[in-house]
Amino acid sequence: MARQLKPRRLSRIEARRLAILGQGLAGPRPDGVVGVATLLGRIQVDPTAVVDRAERLALWSRLGAYDREELRVALEEPPRRLFEYVGFLLPIDDLPLHRPVMARFPRQDYTRGQYVAAWLRDNASFRAYILDELRRRGPLLSRDLDDRAEVPWQTGGWNDGKNTGRMLELLWRGGEIAVTCRQGSQRVWDLFEHVFADADMERLPDEMVAIELMDRQLRASGFVASGWGSALDYSLPAREVGEDSLRADGIAVPVTIDCLPGDWLARADLLDALNQAWQPRTTLLSPFDPLISDRERTEALFDFRFKLEIYKPTAQREFGYYVMPILDGDRLIGRIDPVLDRKQNVLCLRAVYAEPDTPKEAAERVATAIGDLASWLGASSVELPEELPLAFEVLRSQVG
Repeated sequence: MARQLKPRRLSRIEARRLAILGQGLAGPRPDGVVGVATLLGRIQVDPTAVVDRAERLALWSRLGAYDREELRVALEEPPRRLFEYVGFLLPIDDLPLHRPVMARFPRQDYTRGQYVAAWLRDNASFRAYILDELRRRGPLLSRDLDDRAEVPWQTGGWNDGKNTGRMLELLWRGGEIAVTCRQGSQRVWDLFEHVFADADMERLPDEMVAIELMDRQLRASGFVASGWGSALDYSLPAREVGEDSLRADGIAVPVTIDCLPGDWLARADLLDALNQAWQPRTTLLSPFDPLISDRERTEALFDFRFKLEIYKPTAQREFGYYVMPILDGDRLIGRIDPVLDRKQNVLCLRAVYAEPDTPKEAAERVATAIGDLASWLGASSVELPEELPLAFEVLRSQVG
């Protein structure tokens, strides 16, 4: 039985700081790329490289100027410390927590899962061919494999007819194959048992999986709603057991938040960190950064409205294509619309925006963050737009 604790009341500022601490964006920096992945539980992968890939930028926002080679080594060289799975980078130590998800794929309690299961049955020989090729020839790119589908993939989406890619994706989700490395942006595939020959494959009970995954979610979020969901957006058995256990152990404690109605749970150690000296940082966030992935929560906490505009026609964009919010301490104070001109070796800021109440003293910190990003990207200079908001006018003398 979980202990009944009187909820601690948090101000909006305290709630913001709790979320920022959970994300590793304040206080001592995490211990390298593996430390960030362990802290967050997962790092979203996205290939859009107008500035740099989303996973690399998420790491930079938390670590500063880290060595990209550190990420490649952690993913590709034994003993692997990270692995890629379904759009995320994950700690290899957490692999046993994700094996049950793979084993349950495809779930047939919803229409899409039923279609996937039927398509795999209809294309059993195609599946066997791919597995045999990987077993016989070793790591392969998708273009190294023939499309031998007997029944084409048809769901009315942009993947229709891309049978080899779909089969590889489904075998990946089911834990039969894995990404062993990348050639540029292309994934190189191999059998799961080849990639993870030395990894811990202990089968954990559902209750332990629930507790561990939910603890990671709670830590990365800072605070969550009671009855929160499971990692990687999959249905997680024993979810109630996981929450009850974290409550009973005093890891998840009840809080109320001034700007957010309802009941919430926070991680006790992060609440304790709020009572220590606040160590803020100023940095830039990828549009895919997990701090801002929940748009409603971002607006409620930070009074900052953010939408991904990559997929909008140019004329419908309000701020730009690859907009990066500016985090200054416990506030989101503006945004930039950057593009890295790799031919000219210049980081071009097509636009800079400030929130209405952005303090002028933040401009020098923002200038430093922009310069740090440009330096890490290898840009020799930064090009500013013709117009700058008054709060950031000092950028002209600080960035160049």
